[in-house]
Amino acid sequence: MLGARNDFLSDNLKYKTGVIVASKKILLVEDNPVNRRLAVFLLRSQGYQVREAATAKEAFEMLEKEPADLIVMDIQLPGMDGLEATRKLKAQPATADIPVIAVTSYAMKGDREKALAAGCAGYVTKPIDKNTFIQEVAAHLGGKSKIGD
Repeated sequence: MLGARNDFLSDNLKYKTGVIVASKKILLVEDNPVNRRLAVFLLRSQGYQVREAATAKEAFEMLEKEPADLIVMDIQLPGMDGLEATRKLKAQPATADIPVIAVTSYAMKGDREKALAAGCAGYVTKPIDKNTFIQEVAAHLGGKSKIGD
């Protein structure tokens, strides 16, 4: 029904003001429920589909079932850490081309370089600045953020 022009998400499509565009799928790997809730809120506010994993193992299981367009990866995870998980993702042909953004409270000199060396395409420090976070995500998905400065 064309009269219902409100935004809604259906399957893999975003309908907005009469235009249908594919909604990008993001896998968020974050063990802290508060941080995960914030990131999910910010990502969904931009129209992204978000799936959540609390561990690297859970993320790998989810990726086997359904690929993602982008992975937002916490570095400090229980079990396998985010850098090791990223190296493993980059070593597998099925996931090697998925960009990974590291999100971490590590902000010491050299930490960004370690994340990039592990295969991360981007790096965001905690506490998350909403503008920086959304702009980093949009940059790796070829879009523009809906959040203004």
